Formats: sequence, structure tokens, C-alpha cells
Amino acid sequence: MKKFLESVSQKMQEAFEAAGFEAGLGKVTVSNRPDLCEYQCNGAMAGAKLYHMPPMEIAARVARQLEGSQVFSRVEAVAPGFLNLDVKGEFIRDYLRGMSVEEKFGLEMPEKPLKILIDYGGANVAKPLHVGHLRPAVIGESVKRICRYAGHQVIGDVHLGDWGMPMGLVITELQERRPELVYFQEEYEGEYPKEAPFTISELEEIYPAASRRSKEDPQYKARALETTHQLQAGRRGYRALWQQILQVSVADLKRNYDDLEVEFDLWKGESDVRDLIPKMVQQMKDGGYAHLSEGALVVDVKEETDTKEIPPCMILKSDGAALYNTTDLATIMERMELYHPDKLIYITDKRQELYFEQVFRCARKTGLVEPQTQLQFLGHGTMNGKDGKPFKTRDGGVMRLENLIREIREEMYRKIRENRSLGEKQAQSIARQVAVAALKYADLSNQAGKDYIFDMERFTSFEGDTGPYLLYTIVRIKSILNKYAAQGGSLQGLTLESPESEAQKELMMKLTGFGAMMEAACQETAPHRVCGFLYDLANAFNHFYHAANILGEENRRRKESLLALLLLTRDVMETCIGVLGFSAPEKM
Repeated sequence: MKKFLESVSQKMQEAFEAAGFEAGLGKVTVSNRPDLCEYQCNGAMAGAKLYHMPPMEIAARVARQLEGSQVFSRVEAVAPGFLNLDVKGEFIRDYLRGMSVEEKFGLEMPEKPLKILIDYGGANVAKPLHVGHLRPAVIGESVKRICRYAGHQVIGDVHLGDWGMPMGLVITELQERRPELVYFQEEYEGEYPKEAPFTISELEEIYPAASRRSKEDPQYKARALETTHQLQAGRRGYRALWQQILQVSVADLKRNYDDLEVEFDLWKGESDVRDLIPKMVQQMKDGGYAHLSEGALVVDVKEETDTKEIPPCMILKSDGAALYNTTDLATIMERMELYHPDKLIYITDKRQELYFEQVFRCARKTGLVEPQTQLQFLGHGTMNGKDGKPFKTRDGGVMRLENLIREIREEMYRKIRENRSLGEKQAQSIARQVAVAALKYADLSNQAGKDYIFDMERFTSFEGDTGPYLLYTIVRIKSILNKYAAQGGSLQGLTLESPESEAQKELMMKLTGFGAMMEAACQETAPHRVCGFLYDLANAFNHFYHAANILGEENRRRKESLLALLLLTRDVMETCIGVLGFSAPEKM
């Protein structure tokens, strides 16, 4: 199904051509002066240079071609050559009727769907999720859902940090505290315990303690490095203990991501590519890409067109140890071999842009990806406190993500119980749902690359540009539809008619923009476009709602038309919040 503005532009292009001008001049856009008209066409201005004619003369000739148009109710040529346009309600009605019966509201599917793999989350084993993990998880989940909705095959990977020095530190600290554990007995050949010798709470205390000590005690750090080396070399007891660290930590990570309604298709980690690294390094050497520089193995990735310094991509340190670069490149290699993606998207802090530029260039130069494979870095800004600095707890520490979710949930519960008569269980359930909407929408309504201020009071408000406001609007629509059904009315076979008020027409025009918005959100990997559309749609609906007496309408055909409009609005809004990663309750 054509996008609405494409359909409108087609009629304008036909008019330009019929008037003797190039059809391409007839592009129609939403008016930047809605007080004057609904849409506009500025093609006569460009046509003046092509045809050496006054733009007003061109505009006037085109306007005459559109007299009696089935699309435009008003076409007005105004100085110095603009065409101001209003669209007929019947044309909007017919378009929405088509949307309501088409799959995905008529969104055009790609001729060649892409296979996209999205790397988001950035969780580290043995460490709790904190507020810094919020943005990549929320943005990545939405980008994944948007691309899937737009017709692409999408795989989401959490890409765990589960290998390297952090694991060596945890194992070293455990050996300090519990030297009697069987995992540390090199001669032991029996089965290791199935139960881990620590809880998640203990594990989350062990890593920071070990990290602090390694910075203060060189001998302790040397032991941790040796432990890391032995783990990676395959020491049996260390591998068994590492597996239990993974098991306990991943179970907790999944619980936290579930609370945020974030789902990953893959739970792979850096360790999954450990056996690929020697093969990859050898290929880089054999291809003449990698060379020694001050003892380290590097690949030069600078290009002649660079205007800033792009350092070489280090593959192995001077002692032969792997780095993040190494595992990230080996992960790209594995992903190409296992999944053959057309596109890889990495979502992480925007301050890592140079790092990913090096990695991507290295992957291309060394042939780890196909020439046509798209590599995209989507860098996000930080969530800041009211002081403009990265969000902290009251005592200045980094806030755990589960604590932030709990605080928002408690605030939503307080507001829901304060203003509405709901039972305890129902209020708790609704509070969880609305809290996720508040948190996610607050994040996604900002462009990914921008920082934003976290404001609990504003984000949990039922008014303004917030998640709760959107949910309240959807619940309002559901309530009207439920009341109609309870009165014996059927929601099947309702027919949408032409708008009979400005508020109704405005709402209907907003709905026509769904396809173009969703296509742009996918192409630009931009969830904030969905948020902007949703907020405008919610405002248009509420303006219409306050101006109309829907259930009190006595004319049956008119009432059914209004209800058909509500159904379409509800469905479009629920689709939009679905791709943003949250849902609406039945009551609030």
C-alpha cells in the first residue's frame, strides 16, 4: 500500500505534467503552516528556474488542472508561488479503510528482506546490571522490534563479557576466601559439585572487592593474570568454577532483563570465540594485513581521506594476549560463518565510536565480512541526573538497574492507588506495566545519540509527553469500546465514514502517517520517530475525544463510524508501543 503522501503527491505530479511541466516537481509535504493549509507543494519555485517562468504562473496553471479534484478540497496558489492544499475527507476515509483491512496497516514489505544481527545489552558476567546498561538494552530491543515489524529477519545477541581478566579476578578472590574448595585442587579428578559455592549476592560483592585489591596489590594482580591464563588454557577446576559463575550470573541477568521486557535470541559471550582467535590471527598474518609494532600485532586501518588520526587496530598485545578488539573481530567472524547477516548493528555508548571505527575497518580490510555487509555503530548518550552528570544514587554510587526499576514501579503504584479504586494485586500488576512504559518511553523519546536528564516526577506523570500518558490514552479508548460492547453493540463490521469535524479529520490525518513513520524508523534505526508519532496521535485523539459525544451519538451510522475510528486508533497505538517494547493494561 502506498504511503499517504506518495498517493497525494502522485495526483499533484499528474497535475504538473498535465500543465506542461516536469512531474517530479509535484512533491507534496505536510504544511509548515497548519494555520494556513494541511499540505503544501513548493514545486513551482523550482520550476521557475527550469522553465524561466514566474513561479506564480506555474502554480496557477497547476491549480487549474486540479479543479474538481477527487483528492483536494482546496488548491490555492499563493505568492510567491506556493500551492496550499487541503485534502478531501473522502480521500482520507478511503485510505484509512484500506489501512484497516491490510496486514500491518498497509506497510510495504521490503523486496529483499535483510538478515540483521543486533549486538546490544553489554552485560558482564559476575557484575550486576546498573543504569548504564539501560540505554543499550532499551534502544536495542526497540530497534530489533521495529526492524522485525518492517519485514526483516532480526537476531538479537546480548554478547556477554564472560572471558578475560574479570573472570581471573573472581576466581583468584574465591581462592583467597575458600582455598579448601575442590576446584583449586589440581590433582582432583572427580565430578565437581552441581551447586555453585556462592550466591549471586556474594558473587556481586566478590568482583568489586577483587578489582579494588588488584589496583592496590601488584602481587595479587599478577596472581589474577596467571589465573586468567590458566583458565583460558583449560585448567579443569577453573573451567568448572567459571561455568558456575556463568550459570548463576546469567540467571540473574535474565531476571533483570525480563523485568525490563527485553529478550535476547542469543546469549553468546566473548568465550564462544576463544577457539576461533588463533585461526583468525593466522589468516590476518597470511594475508599480509597484520604486522608487529613495538611487539604488538596490529592492522593499519587509516585511510587517505581521514581528517583525523585513526590508530592501528591492535590484534594481540606484546605478550600475545587477546584484547576486546580481538574477541570483537572473532565474534564478527563467527557471526558471518554461522548467520551470514546482511547487516550488523552495534548499540553501545557513543564514546566508543572510534573503537568501533577501527574494528569495522579492520573487519573489512581483512575480509572478515563481505564487501556488501553493512556495519553500523549506533552510539547512545548517557542518562544523567538533574545535575547534568551521569545518574547516581543519593550517596554518589552507580545505581543498580533493578533498584531504578523498583523505584519507578513503587512511584507508579503510589500514583495508581492514590487516584483510582483498584485492588492490591491489580494495582501492583498495572504499576509494573506502566513503570516499564515510563522508563522506556523516557529513554526512547530522545534521539539515541543525545544525553537526557532523568526526572522521576515528569516521567511518571499521566500528563505530557510520557509513557503513562500514552497508556492512559489507549486505556481510555479501550474503555469506550468495552462500554459499547457491554451495551450490546458489536465491534465487528464497523465502517469508517468521512470526517465531520476538524478534530476528527486531524486524527484521521495523523493515522495516515503510520506507514511512512514506521519505514523511516526502520531505515534510520530511530525509535524516537515512533515516539513522536505516538505522542502526536495521542494528542489528536484526546482533542477529538473531548469534542465528540461518541457513545451518546444517536445516529447509528455516525456512531459506528466513530467507533471504527477508535478501533483503528487503538490498534495503531498498540502496535507502536509494541515495537517500543511495552504494552498497555486494560484498566488504569
